[in-house]
Amino acid sequence: MLAVVLLAALGVGFFFYIKLLKPNTGKFEEKAYLYIPTGGTFKNVIDSLEKNQLLNNIESFKWSADFMKYNDSNIKAGRYRINKGMNNRAIVNRLKSGTQEAVRLTFNNIRTKAQFAGYIGRKLEIDSVKFLELLNDEQFVGKFGFNTETVFTVFIPNTYELFWNTNQQKFFSRMYDEHQKFWTADRKKKAEELGMSPEKVSTLASIVYWETKKPDEMPVVAGVYLNRLNKGMKLEADPTVIFAEGDFSIKRVRGKMMSNPSPYNTYVHTGLPPGPISMPSVTAIDAVLNHQKHDYLYFCAKDDFSGYHAFAETLAQHLANAKRFQKALNERGIN
Repeated sequence: MLAVVLLAALGVGFFFYIKLLKPNTGKFEEKAYLYIPTGGTFKNVIDSLEKNQLLNNIESFKWSADFMKYNDSNIKAGRYRINKGMNNRAIVNRLKSGTQEAVRLTFNNIRTKAQFAGYIGRKLEIDSVKFLELLNDEQFVGKFGFNTETVFTVFIPNTYELFWNTNQQKFFSRMYDEHQKFWTADRKKKAEELGMSPEKVSTLASIVYWETKKPDEMPVVAGVYLNRLNKGMKLEADPTVIFAEGDFSIKRVRGKMMSNPSPYNTYVHTGLPPGPISMPSVTAIDAVLNHQKHDYLYFCAKDDFSGYHAFAETLAQHLANAKRFQKALNERGIN
């Protein structure tokens, strides 16, 4: 009789081992991810596990989920890491508790709101079209003190961690909080000394960034533009023309491009554009706030194609510099 009981116990133990404790992950390397959408059902979980081949035995997982009372009533949306060698009990516990792994978002150098919305749509559950609509919603962005032209200055390039199922309103609120943290009392004071709002500083910074990728030169370029603004001169910044044209493959600004009536074209309009021409970088923002004080009013790329610029105080000096650069462009066949 005792032997029968022992055998029965062993049988039950083996059964539970097979169902609950035996490793049940699929043929992936170290880890894989299961995405459960907002409002998802148990069927969504099973379909995703099967489609992505995350498990070896889906039936044993279903049994385990039923045994552990994991069903439609307690499905939690999110991005869940499945480690190699996990068993059904560990997987169900993770899904049932909602212990998801955050997504790391790193963004910089993004040109337009549409491009940014596309990036966010690929990284989070957020619908890119609806997010773009949100950024173009005057009423929504107005609650935070921005308009649809300046709203891009909310986003400070960095690396952030957010849950995959963060909705678009919460994402924007988080980015606004990060924006507020970035604009410290010291940065705000420097902006005020320039007679500029943080949005205007960021707008100028977006131009500076696309004029030079050299961090050590950014404060010099920023100083040129501030000098021109203070004198009431047009900025005449080529990157604003490229933005107005909407063709970021343009390498040489000339001809009809320079008369584009867009409010972003600083060859036509005096002062800053109505908003940034890209997501402004932190380095460029700080370059504006800590610009180099000098008497330069002009600059153009050096003819050695080093990425640096030749600066000038007078138009005559600038035209001589520009002539050398134009000659170098022609010699290289750059149109």
